[in-house]
Amino acid sequence: MSTMNISLPDSLKDFVDEQVTQRGYGTSSEYVRELIRKDADRLHLRGLLLEGGASAPASPADAAYFGALRKRVRRRARG
Repeated sequence: MSTMNISLPDSLKDFVDEQVTQRGYGTSSEYVRELIRKDADRLHLRGLLLEGGASAPASPADAAYFGALRKRVRRRARG
């Protein structure tokens, strides 16, 4: 694992320390790692949404589409 040092103003350090205590993290590093993971997930989801928005339209998501989707899910749950 690599090490990275960051500088924070006292107010942000106090905030991080408070979050570590209130949320049950063992260290400030654990808290910061969690924030970075969540941001990476958010950016990944954003990319997927943008990719989907830019793609060609598919068949409409109407009642028939959702009915067929439910059937597929039920079949997989049984098998």
